[in-house]
Amino acid sequence: MRFSGKTTGAGIAALMAATAMTPALAAAPIGSGFADLVETVSPAVVYVEVTTKAETSADANTPQMDPRFEEFMKRFGDQMPQMPKGSTPSQGLGSGFIISEDGLIVTNHHVIANAETVSVTLADGTEIDAQVIGSDPLTDIALIDIEGDGYDAVTFGSSDSMRVGEEVIAVGSPFGLEATVTSGIISAKSRNINSGPFDDYIQTDAAVNRGNSGGPLFNMQGEVVGVNTAIFSPDGGSVGIGFAVPSDLVTEIVADLKEDGEIERSWLGVQIKPVSDEISHVLGLKSGEGVMIAEVFEDSPAQASGLETGDVILKFGDKDIEELRDLTKVVATSEAGEISQIEIFRGGQSMTLDVTLEKRGDQKT
Repeated sequence: MRFSGKTTGAGIAALMAATAMTPALAAAPIGSGFADLVETVSPAVVYVEVTTKAETSADANTPQMDPRFEEFMKRFGDQMPQMPKGSTPSQGLGSGFIISEDGLIVTNHHVIANAETVSVTLADGTEIDAQVIGSDPLTDIALIDIEGDGYDAVTFGSSDSMRVGEEVIAVGSPFGLEATVTSGIISAKSRNINSGPFDDYIQTDAAVNRGNSGGPLFNMQGEVVGVNTAIFSPDGGSVGIGFAVPSDLVTEIVADLKEDGEIERSWLGVQIKPVSDEISHVLGLKSGEGVMIAEVFEDSPAQASGLETGDVILKFGDKDIEELRDLTKVVATSEAGEISQIEIFRGGQSMTLDVTLEKRGDQKT
């Protein structure tokens, strides 16, 4: 349809029809933006404060953080400035969100780790003591509980169904500023920031800072699609690179924690390394196919199954193995005691072995 420079009343009507402009859309209030959504979900977002023991010496049992991830977490660790070691307890802050009317709250493990006391401030200013149900350092997810009933709660959505470019909002308490709302988009999915074996982060440019840890990342339907956990920043402030644990993983962890406060994972008993392009070429494998066994641990399920150093693991169950975290994740989430099939490449040919996983102790894979 061609329009002249002059637009009559009839021309405007034709233009609206041609562009499928509906009366409701045309009459939408200017500047309403995310207001209705924020009004709906904000009552379920809480401010979390913790008090931890004063440190007197380095704890030899404290897990050592990957130095590359430390660049993220030291900017987003949510600890208030600490007094000299051995003087007074330290205080920390973070965010969380209520997932049930009876007061179950999701936050980050690093927010409540080693906490002596945990308190939660609701959106209406009410402060309530909280109890830690359980937490999981490997995914940085924790579940806490407050007494009472009838709380406003939010629900989880599917992080897997979210697409890069979709709009999201983050709600939390950066620097203790409660109920702060920021907006952005999903910048990327399945980010690996070398923080651990379950790295599968949603990246967002919604501004998150210290104190946002444990807060929700919402889609436009008001569903939680991630838990804000880390940022990357050269100066300590938000530069539009934040990371959230995807909701599909969070729901699994929360279900386990709710059951008995613990996470049970399985163990194979191997040390693995990537397969370089050069090795792939020599072996006749596709680039990026499989991971290589660098060591098989004594008295492990791997040893019992017949796995050997130098084997390339191509598949575990129905999961293709293309990088280290693929194997770590599928093993950890598989049932201990059940027989699984593992496809390997050895001596120029593929073969399948049966393996029965065991419950994981301190072993890595």
